[in-house]
This record gives sequence, C-alpha cells and structure tokens, in this order.
Amino acid sequence: MKKVTLIVSGLLFLFTAVANAHGPVRQKTEEQITINAPAGKVWAIIKDFGDMSWLPAVGNTTSEGGNKKGATRVLTLKDGGSITEELKKYDEEKMSYAYKITDMSTAQTITHAGVEEKVPALPVDNYSASIEVEAKGDTSVVSWTAGYYRAYTNNNPPVEMNEETANAAVGSVIKTGLIGLKTLAEK
Repeated sequence: MKKVTLIVSGLLFLFTAVANAHGPVRQKTEEQITINAPAGKVWAIIKDFGDMSWLPAVGNTTSEGGNKKGATRVLTLKDGGSITEELKKYDEEKMSYAYKITDMSTAQTITHAGVEEKVPALPVDNYSASIEVEAKGDTSVVSWTAGYYRAYTNNNPPVEMNEETANAAVGSVIKTGLIGLKTLAEK
C-alpha cells in the first residue's frame, strides 16, 4: 500500500510540475473591416502577394514566385527592419491567401536573465496569417486573422517579447493595414 501511495504521490507531483512549467500559449488576432467599395476593387489592391504597398509600415517589398504556393516576399519596413514571408495558400476565386513569416531582422538586443536576447522586428514566433475579401452587395468585408506565439518561447519572458507586446504589435499592424486598405479602396 505504501508503494502505491508513493507512486501516486510522485505522479501527482510530476503532473503538477509539468502543468505549472509551460511555455507560451498560441495567440490569435482577428480583425474585420467593412469597405465601401466592391470586392473586386478591394481584392485588386491586395491580391498580388508581392505588393504590400497598401500596408503603412512597409517601405518596400521584393518578391519571387508570384501568387504560387511557396512564393516569398521580403518586406522592408519603414523603420529599417525586414520580414520574410512565404505564401502557403492562394485562392483567386475566394479572394484569399495565407502566408507565414519565415525570417525577421532583429529590432534590438536586450539582456534578460543575464543572457543577450534578440528582439525580432515583430515580437512573435511561428506567425501565420490569412486575409480574405468577401462581397457584401456594393461593399466588402475584409478579414485578417493571425496566429502566433510570443517571441520569447521560454518561461518568464521580458516585456519586449511577452504576450501583451506580441498582441499589441500584431493588432497594430493588422488594424492600420485594414484602415489603409479602406482608405485606398474608397478613393
């Protein structure tokens, strides 16, 4: 009986230790905007995977592969950073595409817990997203959804790479992007 109690106690201890020592939780940001323009006009602005001129934070985009799965684009940000993305899915008929970040430049280096840490241009890890245009009569609804982890994948992240910072940064990019798209499409 003592053996069973000891084993059960040990298993409970291990379960509690594992449950309390978890890393980051996948985050999700979803935004929609209604644009007073036909879906075809809105889609024409964003459908070229290699053209991110409609996104306010982007200064320049270079790309290879067009709108085919596996195509890549490098976004040079106005603040000097860069983000490389890969096209994962493209559907002209559904006016949508999905992509993933594959590489980012370092925005800054910090010391956290005695270790030098590189903070990426967008403070996220394993970022993937999709954008879709849906016709609603004479207007359009654009949906942009992103899933990601915070940039610091260990426990006790520094403020520069925690969930709040990641969510704020992604939310800002998506919201300003959709507002910029609305402004362009409604001209």
